[in-house]
Amino acid sequence: MGLNITVGVLVDADDDYTKMVRADFASISELLGRAGARGWTEPDLAGGEGAQFEMRGYSGLHTVRRLAVHLAASGCLPEPLGSDQCATDDPLLSEVYTSIPEDPPGPFDHLIHHSDCEGYYVPVEFAHVIVDEKAPGGYLGSSVRLLTETRRLVEALGLPEDLDPYSEDVFGAADAEEPATEGWQRYGVESYVCLQLLHAAKLSIATGAAIALT
Repeated sequence: MGLNITVGVLVDADDDYTKMVRADFASISELLGRAGARGWTEPDLAGGEGAQFEMRGYSGLHTVRRLAVHLAASGCLPEPLGSDQCATDDPLLSEVYTSIPEDPPGPFDHLIHHSDCEGYYVPVEFAHVIVDEKAPGGYLGSSVRLLTETRRLVEALGLPEDLDPYSEDVFGAADAEEPATEGWQRYGVESYVCLQLLHAAKLSIATGAAIALT
């Protein structure tokens, strides 16, 4: 199984799953109120309004987080990963994963400090990631902040924001055995995942629906 993120998680959901997700959303509403954020309710989307975004497995998200921690620490992107390297073995990323969000928040907190397999981002503006055992997955992020943070990475990569993640150029870069020598194509998987996150955050904000990690 791999990681997918979904906007419109209740579209075509069965009754049992809907009941479970509604309970999650009730907890989220409580957490937002305690954090002083504005209220939020998941809208009833029609079938064509939601979408699912593929992350190239759990490792795809970690490759993007690796770029983010290095960019935050040094202002520069790290060298691309080799074919035998894993993003989670990066010492800087490992160190950040064992920490909790600080005050003031860092430039990529909502991207980095979140479960990689469950939980939600909601289209509400709040600065600090909500870390609470009542939050599904332990963290609640803002899709508004996620969009801002992903755009920072897109800019650093030199990645055109309007690129289709399913285009031949993006797929080709992501599937290349060896990284390209220049441009965003050096980071093919990261660019693909960034575009998927970007589209998911935009759709979440446009529809008012949460991003769900599944």
